[in-house]
Amino acid sequence: SVDGISYTFPVGDMTVIVGDNTDGSALFTTACAYGGPSNTLDDCGNVNAGITNGGLAVGASYDFGGGLTAAFGYAGAETGIMTNETNDAWGANVAYSSELFEGTYGVSLTYGYQELTQNENIYTALNGYYSLDNGWSISAGYEVGDIGGAVAEADESINYFIGINGEVGSGELGVAAGTSGGQIENETDEMMYEAYYSYPINDGMTITPLVYIKEQATAGTPDQTGIMVKTSFSF
Repeated sequence: SVDGISYTFPVGDMTVIVGDNTDGSALFTTACAYGGPSNTLDDCGNVNAGITNGGLAVGASYDFGGGLTAAFGYAGAETGIMTNETNDAWGANVAYSSELFEGTYGVSLTYGYQELTQNENIYTALNGYYSLDNGWSISAGYEVGDIGGAVAEADESINYFIGINGEVGSGELGVAAGTSGGQIENETDEMMYEAYYSYPINDGMTITPLVYIKEQATAGTPDQTGIMVKTSFSF
């Protein structure tokens, strides 16, 4: 099966993307240097503001130069576009990067709006990183959300993340900690911790083993511990 298809093209000084089963945030720039292989912490805390609504996706980005970029995206359900009966999502992103001392840094602000059948959710994510010239980086992210239709004691969600990665030998070592999915206020946070080492086997293959621990918020439910291995090929 085909996971998705998209077409990216220039329109004047802008870059535009149109796709099916493509993230509405495909042209967003999240200020994060961490590149772990898991699907939980690789979003660097920008879990919901970077919209991933599927179906039709349209977006545009603009590079102002000097490290400043801006982007906008829309994602609609496959059953309808911009109708009262279907869910739509909109998002915007601004990012800036520059040199600082013996390295580079970047910051980004992402806004996401999710229209539901009866309510709406609004998310804002702030991300940043600092990369040293020696190959080591530290990244962090924080997201807060307003959950429409929820009671006052549970109408806010948060996500946060911190990760470090850098060159060790011929590969890259990384460790990170953060929340696992959207965490509702006044509830126990579900945390995830992971460590990976990515190293090249040859010019065309890279192996990345990862070990993780996921804490469960539900009383009496044991925490999860797992190991995964990702293999990447390039030709």
